[in-house]
Amino acid sequence: MSVPTSFHPRRWLRNPHVQSVLASSGVRSMLFRRRRAMLENGATEHILDCGNGVRLQGFHSRQSALARPRALVVLLHGWEGSVQSSYILHTGSRLLAEGCDVFRLNFRDHGQTHHLNAELFHSCRIDEVVGAVRQIARLFPDQPLAIGGFSLGGNFALRVALHAPAGGISLAWVFAVCPVIRPRAALTSIENAPWFYERYFMHKWRGSLRRKQALFPQRELFSKTELRGNMRELTRSMVLRHTDFGTLENYLDGYSIAGDRLAALAMPATILTAEDDPVIPVAEFRALALAPATELCIVAHGGHCGFIGDLSLRSWAEDFIVARLDRAIGASAAPERVLKA
Repeated sequence: MSVPTSFHPRRWLRNPHVQSVLASSGVRSMLFRRRRAMLENGATEHILDCGNGVRLQGFHSRQSALARPRALVVLLHGWEGSVQSSYILHTGSRLLAEGCDVFRLNFRDHGQTHHLNAELFHSCRIDEVVGAVRQIARLFPDQPLAIGGFSLGGNFALRVALHAPAGGISLAWVFAVCPVIRPRAALTSIENAPWFYERYFMHKWRGSLRRKQALFPQRELFSKTELRGNMRELTRSMVLRHTDFGTLENYLDGYSIAGDRLAALAMPATILTAEDDPVIPVAEFRALALAPATELCIVAHGGHCGFIGDLSLRSWAEDFIVARLDRAIGASAAPERVLKA
């Protein structure tokens, strides 16, 4: 179902590229250092056994606002982001203040985790993320479990939710902000967007691949010529060198959630996107066949994972996520707040 929302940014913030850039802006990080510190200072690192020898890193933060946590929320970053990405830190901090424990998970080869696994990250590695969430659920079994993500992380969150029943994971809710729907379309959108989008992603990806090569020098991951290629060319090289998909198109289709793929979601789900997202075409969302308990919210403005309303640089997406959490988990079930002298 499609539900109207009430996000109305200031007129000067309605440009989708401004919104998209601000989503990961260092300025936002500077403004909310104190708020972020509450999430980061008490965080505990976990190296998770995800099955088949795969290890992923995550950080668990315990809330102190309530006598007991309302839920544990697993947060997934986007491609070439990390647990330190601004949108993850801001959302995690807000959820912590609302009485939720938070677990920020790094994908393979993201953040400072390139040493943990010999093989490269790619977006079809869903089994290890499901394995990580299963391990998180075992470590913290006494609270409702929710999962959410942004961009590629939103795509992963929705796929984890699809695999959860077969994987023995009990999920109370899943949310996705501007998730990748049909990767072929997302790749084309980045190619057709202003030049700085592809340059931003390629700069981060090439740096990540060079770090991986330095840690595992026994084989050549990519030639220098391949590393100079554009996003489509380097992705094709990655598929041919390091996967069994055979073609770029097979690989991109391998993590698509387009069409009726989400119709089987068995738990409440919320998807938020913007009509003006320059990376994920809004038509992909309107073409989805969704389960009855899945809510699709499309707002006019917000860019890619932005939703910045005014000069405070706070993201309205945080308010949206908390409101939907209240509905999915139950605001009335929240314990009393801890009284502090």
